[in-house]
Amino acid sequence: MADTNEEMGAPSVVKASYWYPDGEDKDPATSAQTIPSALFTHLFCAFADLDADTNKAFISEVHAQRFATFTETVKIRNDQVKTLLSIGGRLGNNSAFASMASKQQSRKKFIDSWISIARSNGFNGLDLAWEYPNNETEMTDFGALVGELRYAVDAEHRRTSKPTLLLTAAVYYSSVYKTFTYPVKVMKDNLDWVNIIAYELYTPLSYPHFTAPPAGLHAFSLDEDRSGDSGFRKWVEDGLPKNKAVFGFPYVGYAWTLQNDMDNGYHAAASGVAKHEDVSEDGSINYDKIQKFITDEKAAHKYDSPVVGNHCFANKIWIAYDDTESVTAKVTYAKQNVLLGYFAWNVGADVNTVLSTAAWKAWSG
Repeated sequence: MADTNEEMGAPSVVKASYWYPDGEDKDPATSAQTIPSALFTHLFCAFADLDADTNKAFISEVHAQRFATFTETVKIRNDQVKTLLSIGGRLGNNSAFASMASKQQSRKKFIDSWISIARSNGFNGLDLAWEYPNNETEMTDFGALVGELRYAVDAEHRRTSKPTLLLTAAVYYSSVYKTFTYPVKVMKDNLDWVNIIAYELYTPLSYPHFTAPPAGLHAFSLDEDRSGDSGFRKWVEDGLPKNKAVFGFPYVGYAWTLQNDMDNGYHAAASGVAKHEDVSEDGSINYDKIQKFITDEKAAHKYDSPVVGNHCFANKIWIAYDDTESVTAKVTYAKQNVLLGYFAWNVGADVNTVLSTAAWKAWSG
């Protein structure tokens, strides 16, 4: 696999985002036509699904038409942008992935069907978003799946002479999930790159009793070490080359309910998800809605440079999120650490392209 040829391996840089038409809030799905694709080298279309009975990949009827035209649509503004069909995601059926990956026969059904629907819908690559392999056996099976995916996409290229499909995976912020380590060597040898999910480190569902930065680049206290930097360094320590790492940050924040408006920093006492019309049941809230909240509620807001994250609060609602300062700092971090690039979750939450523009400028500057 020649690293210098974008059609035969990883590109020289990745400036990417996921497009998630289901959205993170109650708004209608954002059209792919609104994506500022000139600001990206790669776009991930999320998500295809896995049929637990047949072990085959499929695109739901709800998404069929939009996914079929996705590549054509985003190439109108940028004919060089590459598109990847992502499968799984946070709401994916983990037990279906584990079952599929446990046997060679079912892995083959999955791989063949995924390649087929990606090709028939015009995508340039595949992104495996199994969140997350949950024990030692599943990690081993994940490695087998990745290896067989590489064999299959290379074989398909040789058979058809079509450009080799890009092959990536979206992974936990650290190479260790719970106590189970990803098969890093297999991933290094077979994936074009990995998308490190350096967000959702804290949410009001998983940590309801205190506030914390969901996507802090650095730890916010000596007692807590869940941060993008610590996770990335663990990946490198376990053997992932820096030039196969793509660092992720969110265009989606999380909202807690404060116990006391006067206690409003990190580790402030909280009581779970904030109740607000723009906050989803899991506590998530899109960047554009956060800006509206700050304006409407005259919320106090702050950029925390040691952590590299923003937060705002008003009327016992406390929201942690990324703004232009933290996005710029994270992209700069990725560039200075010689990573392959960055990605955002998700482009539809950045309605006015403020964050995507900041990211592009930070890498180019």
